[in-house]
Amino acid sequence: MGFSLSETLPSTPAGLSGLPSLAQNSSASDSAGPLLSPQDSITHMAPSSDPNRCWPIRPTLRNELDTFSVHFYIFFGPNISVPPDKAAVFSINLMPVLDSGGVLNMELKLNLSSLRGENITVFGCLNHGMPLSLKDNSSVKCESDSVSGFLLSVNSSSNITKLRIPYPQTGTWYLSLRSLCATEHGFEPCSNMTAEVYLRSYLTPCINDCGTYGQCKLLRTNNYLYAACECKAGWDGWGCTDPSEAYSYSFQLLSTLLLCLSNLMFLPPVVIAVRGHYLLEASVYIFTMFFSTFYHACDQPGIVVFCIMEYDVLQFCDFLGSLMSVWVTVISMARLKSIIKQVLYLLGAMTLSMALQLDRHGLWNLLGPSLFALGIMAVAWTVRTVRRRRCYPPTWKRWAFFLFPGTMIAVSAVALYAFVETEDNYFYIHSIWHMLIAGSVGFLLPPRAKPRAKLTPLKRRRGCGYQLCVNEHEEMGLVDPVPAIVAINSISIS
Repeated sequence: MGFSLSETLPSTPAGLSGLPSLAQNSSASDSAGPLLSPQDSITHMAPSSDPNRCWPIRPTLRNELDTFSVHFYIFFGPNISVPPDKAAVFSINLMPVLDSGGVLNMELKLNLSSLRGENITVFGCLNHGMPLSLKDNSSVKCESDSVSGFLLSVNSSSNITKLRIPYPQTGTWYLSLRSLCATEHGFEPCSNMTAEVYLRSYLTPCINDCGTYGQCKLLRTNNYLYAACECKAGWDGWGCTDPSEAYSYSFQLLSTLLLCLSNLMFLPPVVIAVRGHYLLEASVYIFTMFFSTFYHACDQPGIVVFCIMEYDVLQFCDFLGSLMSVWVTVISMARLKSIIKQVLYLLGAMTLSMALQLDRHGLWNLLGPSLFALGIMAVAWTVRTVRRRRCYPPTWKRWAFFLFPGTMIAVSAVALYAFVETEDNYFYIHSIWHMLIAGSVGFLLPPRAKPRAKLTPLKRRRGCGYQLCVNEHEEMGLVDPVPAIVAINSISIS
């Protein structure tokens, strides 16, 4: 049964890395390529009448660590002695469903001290279904008319080789190792020289955990579970190692600075809120500016990354701060009583926290609170308009120079976020979103409420009449009565 890479690979999902050629996965094929000969004869290692061709197959032990994370151990290994007269054959059994969605890794390392100065090359042939090996006095080839495999080789000049097979076919894989000596006529069996090879075989979800520019994700398509790399910053390949379309360092630095410094547009709304005695609103804007800055510094795909805490915490605080900024701004525009406004702020914070835990990237997380707050503001303005029998806010300047521009800026920001922003234009569109949202807050935040006039006691009216001046001490008889009589009879006319 033949094995081909196209038969074992599912279609690559959108947004995931592309599929490079198999030649990128093995370094052994390059070194053995010029030594191939079309006249080579290959024998299958199956039982036959010739006892010299019936070689034992050594099984491997299986140790499951996690999803698509399995180590295969060899009895009396991992160091293997490859005799000169026959091949060493090992079998690896891959379970259906459990092993087909990862990457099969095979590593060979030649022990140079075991060569004793001889020019020995150890060839490995890995194939599915049945083992393959070379006859004596033949060149190197790992295929037959009906079966093809993967060729590996190690020698004194290149003693380490690695082979990676994404999404391997399930069933039994066979690795055949044979040591041959290089001569003028090609490769021939070595005489009385046993090579020692270190063999390591294991399954991983992704190649090298997708490296610096990718993230390994566990995916499911039509009940098929598999792992794949999601590459960032323009990198591509099985393990996000192809830099052909990668972003340059200057571009990564520019995008990081743009996303972070655009949050400084929240400084004017903070100043406006503090001057208008909206201290609670100002604290929300400061919270949003701080966590949005450091979240985008940590969210960058390349090497220009700075994280002050865990990524998940920064993301949650950034989303919560953005939604709370919209919520407190619209509720403050309703001009409600202080106790009612504080209750709505608290309820909004708890509800938004729950919604973000359910779905952080949902569009209704932004539209839902905004529409509900606008409904509260509309009801409050309608009641105030009916009671005063005139439109609220009452001045046309407030409508023309603050409410209308702020509303247009906010609607433009929501439209960019919902319909224009993509993965390709995220750097500058999201930066514009930061500036527009912060600018709309500066326009829509209501002015400082005028203090009510204090009630002062009415001044005593001075009118025409007489005022009788009586001395307290005289009434109690503590002074001479004669001056008292005079004082009583004195009249002051105002």
